[in-house]
Amino acid sequence: MTLEEIFEENAAYVWRVLRRLGVGEADVEDVCQEVFLTVHRKLDTFDGSSALRTWLYGICLRLASEYRRRPHRRREEVAEAVPEQVMAAPQDETLDRRRALDRLDAALDQLDDDKRAVFVLYEIEQVPMAEIAKAAGCPLQTAYSRLRAARAQIEAAMRRYELGAPRGGAARITEGSNV
Repeated sequence: MTLEEIFEENAAYVWRVLRRLGVGEADVEDVCQEVFLTVHRKLDTFDGSSALRTWLYGICLRLASEYRRRPHRRREEVAEAVPEQVMAAPQDETLDRRRALDRLDAALDQLDDDKRAVFVLYEIEQVPMAEIAKAAGCPLQTAYSRLRAARAQIEAAMRRYELGAPRGGAARITEGSNV
């Protein structure tokens, strides 16, 4: 399989995974490019012992983790005009969807990397748990335990948001154990 084929079939997947792993919307394009540069450099080392998407997820996980640790100094760019997508979209529906995604992102931000990885792969990307355990480098039961703990933390965070708890990361997730 060529890099071009891998990119065409998996760019949207990589984009979604990076966003759910905490890469900011303004930076996801750059980190996505880093993922495919890494794929280009390491494609000859991919042995096929795991699924291609599992391998890509491992690369995304490492780069997203590096991204979250580095300081961010991106300047905002002022748009000259309102984008067409904003003008054409039904505002209430778009706003509700954006708020729901923001709440999910905030809840995901409260998870540690191990739980977040398992939750995103299983619940959002629908990867089989055996592949997730392999990608995470842990026993299958540990992966299930992380998923259970992540679900509990996500549910608690979402309940707090529904009850009007402070937004913007002020509400910390404290339930569940660190697996």
